[in-house]
Amino acid sequence: MTAQIDSMALTVPRTGSLDAYISSVNSIPMLSAEEEKSLAERLQQDGDLAAAKRLIMSHLRFVVHVARSYQGYGLPQADLIQEGNIGLMKAVKRFDPTVGVRLVSFAVHWIKAEIHEYVLRNWRIVKVATTKAQRKLFFNLRKAKKRLGWFTNDEVDTVARELGVQPSEVMEMESRMSAHDAAFDMGVDDDESGETAFSPSQYLEDKSSDVAAVVEAEDWEARANRRLASALASLDERSREIVRARWLNDNKSTLHDLAATYEVSAERIRQLEQNAMKKLRMAMQ
Repeated sequence: MTAQIDSMALTVPRTGSLDAYISSVNSIPMLSAEEEKSLAERLQQDGDLAAAKRLIMSHLRFVVHVARSYQGYGLPQADLIQEGNIGLMKAVKRFDPTVGVRLVSFAVHWIKAEIHEYVLRNWRIVKVATTKAQRKLFFNLRKAKKRLGWFTNDEVDTVARELGVQPSEVMEMESRMSAHDAAFDMGVDDDESGETAFSPSQYLEDKSSDVAAVVEAEDWEARANRRLASALASLDERSREIVRARWLNDNKSTLHDLAATYEVSAERIRQLEQNAMKKLRMAMQ
């Protein structure tokens, strides 16, 4: 079953049709909490691949949302989305509906992990080793290195001999690798210089905003609004107008205002309001 779920990844187009792909996944309906739990239980208990597919498809829009926060690295958006889709599928395989959390909150960690791996793997290679020879030396040097930190002269000579390159080339690549790691964050004085400072850390996602929480909150709010509208429609006209006047309108009315409008006592308005609110709470639950 694991291999079959892995094969469900949508191929993200690399050309101009990427916009069509994004529009397509945004049109896929989102699942309610009840639907999501039922599908996850079918997958977990029966290995239902149709359920897995629905879980994956309904969350593809979320992958696009997360992938957009990593565009600053100059990597193709289609590739970022594709890597995020892999993370989503891994999350679906491991999702436990009995824990009591939504899939979107669980999946965000797997999606980001795959995108992080892709960014680090590709961005570092491009910046540290720009030619074919340098990339070959880069990978071989990582394998040959015996410890962290700078090589001793003897180690440099040994690695150069094993790789068939000049000691100066080993020193240069070691310097590039170390310098890149040291300069990942902007220096304390960089923002005070007259030149435009650059730091890869400036392009990391904003940790102050939890994307999963935002998406889940928007989904919950939309469904809550639909339930509220349906609940209001179930009330009689007078009760509905009392609730609107007391709770929903910008200029809220007092009990005495409504008592004068409907020519009843303020106590009667209070009773009608309480009964209406009780019906609304039951409908919302």
